[in-house]
Amino acid sequence: MPIPTPPTREELETHPVVSREEWLTSRKELLAEEKLALRQLDAISAKRRALPWARVQEEYTFEAEGGRVSLGDLFRGRSQLIVYHFMFGPGWKEGCDGCSFLSDHVDGARQHFEHNDVAFAAISRAPLAEFLPFKKRMGWHFPWLSSNGSSFNFDFGVSFTPDQVASGNVGYNFGTTPYAHDELHGLSVFFKRGDGSIYHTYSTYARGVEFLVGTLQFLDLVPKGRNESRTMNWIRFHDRYDADCCGTKCCESR
Repeated sequence: MPIPTPPTREELETHPVVSREEWLTSRKELLAEEKLALRQLDAISAKRRALPWARVQEEYTFEAEGGRVSLGDLFRGRSQLIVYHFMFGPGWKEGCDGCSFLSDHVDGARQHFEHNDVAFAAISRAPLAEFLPFKKRMGWHFPWLSSNGSSFNFDFGVSFTPDQVASGNVGYNFGTTPYAHDELHGLSVFFKRGDGSIYHTYSTYARGVEFLVGTLQFLDLVPKGRNESRTMNWIRFHDRYDADCCGTKCCESR
């Protein structure tokens, strides 16, 4: 679906204005659609939980700040694990701006969902030493690990070989999205049974991770919406927004 065109200044200045009674009638009509959409999302969430699982057979290990750890260690005593596949490839100086935007929302939520049997970790293919300075700069506290030297990123469809990139289509998002980059983003979910066996329960990519970004939900409420000409073209690292930036002219001029 194409990105909605942001309203122009003229459209905003001439937007229809009605009586309070007429507004209430229109609002109730939309409310019925909103409730229907929520019920549909509830049904989709139920189907997501009902998906069959695939047992993880590989013995993945990762480079953490305290040394090497296994996939099982990432659960930190919990039975459920969300992994965010953060785009930060070997040799990069900064992470993906979109991944960083999403990551700004993690720590606030993490203090709640960790108390409901869910662990979180970000994983990137760059060596740990290459992205720890960026993590410190961004002020994040969630676990962030390196899969460098393992097949983890490749197995979960977020890193790709030079031959795959040269083909012009790396098969991203279960083959539905025709990107040709060596590093892309995504999210995967795992479950750990009492016997220690680990299962891959779900993965999503591209705009499938959007529901984790609370800022977008706020923007969807207001008249200008996301106010973008292409997906998240207004996003900056949070330490690069100008102090007096209102998110309009100063960002549009860059």
